[in-house]
Amino acid sequence: MRKAASANLHYKYKIIGVDDEAGILDTLKVFLNKAGYGFVGITNPIEAIERIKQEHFDLMLLDFIMTPIHGDQVVEEIRKFNKDLYILLLTGHKDIAPPLDTIKRLDIQGYCEKSDKFDQLLLLVESGIKAVSQMNQIRNINLELKDTYDKLEQAYMENIETLRYTVEAKDPYTRGHSDRVSEYSVLLGKKLGLSDKDINDLRIGGLFHDIGKIGIPDSILLKDSKLTDYEYSEIKNHPTIGMHILSSATIFKDSLPIVKHHHERYDGKGYPGKLKGEEIPYLARIAAISDSFDAMTSKRTYRNSLPIDVVKAEIERCKGTQFDPKYADAFLDILNNDYDEIEKIRKKYNVEQ
Repeated sequence: MRKAASANLHYKYKIIGVDDEAGILDTLKVFLNKAGYGFVGITNPIEAIERIKQEHFDLMLLDFIMTPIHGDQVVEEIRKFNKDLYILLLTGHKDIAPPLDTIKRLDIQGYCEKSDKFDQLLLLVESGIKAVSQMNQIRNINLELKDTYDKLEQAYMENIETLRYTVEAKDPYTRGHSDRVSEYSVLLGKKLGLSDKDINDLRIGGLFHDIGKIGIPDSILLKDSKLTDYEYSEIKNHPTIGMHILSSATIFKDSLPIVKHHHERYDGKGYPGKLKGEEIPYLARIAAISDSFDAMTSKRTYRNSLPIDVVKAEIERCKGTQFDPKYADAFLDILNNDYDEIEKIRKKYNVEQ
């Protein structure tokens, strides 16, 4: 039964043996080939380390006492680049095996005393190969699940993109607004030296910050006269609506604070949470400036875009009330010294100058 099972694994699993006695390796090769395993024997442990770097092996049989380095030192080096290799340590005598804490630390799966009889060794090898096979199956299942999850997430993202375009298609004056808010936020985030993760969260949050407007009636959203108190209260629901739309997908998890809180004010008079100062998530404070800047520099039904000098004065005036002063100063620095970066974004989306 064992031979039949092993024969099926003949071309699937490769074993490397490392022992400074060539005779032992020759014997192991004959024995393991007969049992159905591919086998490579190497007498130089340094050479074995390099071989494992270049070639895949499923299991290693490793002598403990060798020159120029011992088996535990070999494992130490291998674990620096390969955490998965299943390792069985071979010892001439049990009393010279490495301490148990060393075996655990180096993730050595087992050890066996050398003997003229290989039955015990074969049992350990077969047990190790079975563990390797199970780990491979788990790894493949995880890859398949990840692939399925990625496809579902991509489909979800495409649906949300469609909703975003639907929102912007309703009003020609806001078309491209979210794209620009996203890019302005990324520009400001880079100016502030934020991490790549924060930059990506700003990019996604900016793109979808107004997605909740899909839940606002067109009669309110497209009204070109002053809103009533009731209508304005309805408009103020869009951040919360947006958060609920996006909250079921993990890809948006770290961008949700932007979606929910981009209308908060530094003085606590914003919505929906009336958060104040640093109670407001910092990415939302950044996006709030980008959102306001694009609103001021875009044409609306009731006014033309504002001149850049007027916009800069307004941002300066609102420091500490509407905007976080630190982030406002950083954005003003971009406007004063790197305005060409702003112009690139505006030209990209055909914003009237």
